[in-house]
Amino acid sequence: MYDYENNSQNAGGSASDSGTENSMGTGSEYRYSGPFYQDNISSDSSSEGAGSNSSSGYSYSYGSGSYRNTGEVTPKKKNKKKFGRLAAKTVCIALLFGVVAGAAFQGTNYIGRQLFGDDVTASGSDNATTVTPEIGTVTPQTGSSQTSGNTVADIVEECMPSLVAITNVSVREVQNYWGWGWYSQPQEQEEVSTGTGIIIGQNDSELLIVTNNHVISGASSLTVLFSVDEGNEDASAVEAQIKGTDATKDIGVIAVPLREIPDTTMSQIKAASIGDSSQLKVGDQVVAIGNALGYGQSVTTGIVSALDREVTLENDDGTTINNRLIQTDAAINPGNSGGALLNMQGEVIGINEAKLSSSYVEGMGYAIPISDVESIIGDLKSLETRSEVAAENMGYLGVTCQDVTQEVSEMYDMPAGVYLKSIVPNCAAEQAGLQKGDIITRFDGVSISSYEALRERLQYYEAGETVEVTVQSPGDGGYTEKTVNVTLSTQAEVEANQ
Repeated sequence: MYDYENNSQNAGGSASDSGTENSMGTGSEYRYSGPFYQDNISSDSSSEGAGSNSSSGYSYSYGSGSYRNTGEVTPKKKNKKKFGRLAAKTVCIALLFGVVAGAAFQGTNYIGRQLFGDDVTASGSDNATTVTPEIGTVTPQTGSSQTSGNTVADIVEECMPSLVAITNVSVREVQNYWGWGWYSQPQEQEEVSTGTGIIIGQNDSELLIVTNNHVISGASSLTVLFSVDEGNEDASAVEAQIKGTDATKDIGVIAVPLREIPDTTMSQIKAASIGDSSQLKVGDQVVAIGNALGYGQSVTTGIVSALDREVTLENDDGTTINNRLIQTDAAINPGNSGGALLNMQGEVIGINEAKLSSSYVEGMGYAIPISDVESIIGDLKSLETRSEVAAENMGYLGVTCQDVTQEVSEMYDMPAGVYLKSIVPNCAAEQAGLQKGDIITRFDGVSISSYEALRERLQYYEAGETVEVTVQSPGDGGYTEKTVNVTLSTQAEVEANQ
C-alpha cells in the first residue's frame, strides 16, 4: 500500500511537493520562460530569476524568466500611466480608477456612460441597460496544419490581437545585511515582472485571459497591455484580477473588467482559436508569440521537436511541478511564458512555459499542450472572480493531507487528488462529514489534483464561507463520489483543536 504517512500537509498552511531533478549534463538548467524581472540586465547576465534549479546538470527554467525592478516599497498613488517600452523607460503600472463626479446632472451621466460603456435601450426611456461589447475571434485557416498555405506573417497578422503583455507587481521580504543583531530587520521590496497572456473569451462583464500560474503568482497588482495598443503613446495598461489558478499544471486565468477597456481596443482585440494538441506530429511547423524580455510582443518560429517530454520545474518556494510538454526549437525567451504556441492554421496548440538553459544548448523550448489543460481552463473561466483574502481571515478545512499523483493513482487504482491523512476534531472537514481516507477531487467546482492546488484555492475564501467539496470515499473495494457543503473554519479553531 502507498505510504501516506510521509510529507503530510495541512490545508491552509505550507507544503513542499517532491520531484526528481533532470540530470543531463553540467552547467545548465530548465527555466520558466517567465516572468521577466526588471532589474540589472546586462549583456553577459544569464540569471533569469524565478524557477531556476542549479542543483541539476541541465536546468529547466520558466521561460518568462522574470525581469525584476526592486526597491523599498513606499505608498503610491494609483494613477493612470502610459505603458512605455522597457528598453526606453521604467515600466509604469497603470491602475485605472474610473473617477466620476457624483452630481446628478445629465451631462455627468453622459460622461459616466462614455467611461463605463452604459447605454440607454431607447430614446427617452428612463430604463438603462448595459450593452456588453463583443470581441472577435481568430479565424483558423481550413485544411491540415501543414497544407493550409498560411505564411508566418499571415499567422501573426491574424493572431497577434489575441495576445497581451502582463505586468505583475509583488512584494517580498529581504534581509537587511547592513545591520547587526536586532538592528538587522527584514525589509519589503517591490518586484515588477512581465509575462504574456492569451485572450480566450469573455463573459457579461469580464475579458478572460489565460497565462502561466508562475507569471501571476504572488501578485499584489496585475495589469495587462493589449498587443493592439503597442506603439500607441496614449494607450494605458488596464488592471486585472486573478480568476483562478492550477499550480500543478502551471495554468492561471485572469479577468479584466470590460468597462475598463476602451471601445477602440475592444473593436480590435480577438479571442484565440483553440486547436487540438493531440494531433501534433514531430516536425509540424509552429509559431511562438510572446512578450520576450518585456519589450513587447515578438515572434519566433520553428518546428515541434518532440512530444510528451517530461520536465520538472522548481518554483520560488521550492515546490516542483512535473508535466509532459511539447518541445520546440522556436525560441522561448524570458517574458514568453503564458504566450501562444500556434500551428500553421493560427490555432493555439500550446502555452509557452520553459526553456532548457545552458551555454552549450540551443533551441530547446517547452510549451504546455493545450488539450491537456483545456478542461482546467474551462473550470477556471467559470469561477467567481475573487480577491486574495488576508492570511488571518483565510478559511481552513482542518485536515492534513497527501497528494495522490497520477502515477500513484495508476499504480494503486486510486482517484487522483488530495488524500486526507487526518481530520482535526470539531473543525470544518469533520463537521461536513469528511473522513480519513477520503480523497478531495474538486473544491468549489474546480478540479483539485494536489495539495498545492487546494492551498491556492483556499487563499480566496474567508473563514465562515460555505463551499462545495467533492471527495471520493473508499468502501466495498472501490471509491464512491460524494459532494458535501463545508463551512470553513478559522485558523484559531484549527490550532485549538489540534
